[in-house]
Amino acid sequence: MSEQGSFDAKLARLEAIVKALESAEPSLDDAVKLFKEGKTLAAECEALLKSSQEQIDAAMGDAQASSG
Repeated sequence: MSEQGSFDAKLARLEAIVKALESAEPSLDDAVKLFKEGKTLAAECEALLKSSQEQIDAAMGDAQASSG
């Protein structure tokens, strides 16, 4: 799976978790499990975004070096 697909899937699941926690009334145990899963997914999404930003920064640096 590509990083974009992985990011999109993680983000969709995170959105579903948020919706479940906001709209439903899960039991305390279920809410805690969803919260933990959401926290993990958020960290994974943040890492993917950081990696993508680093790749963009590197590409921009390469482009500036070759045009400079």
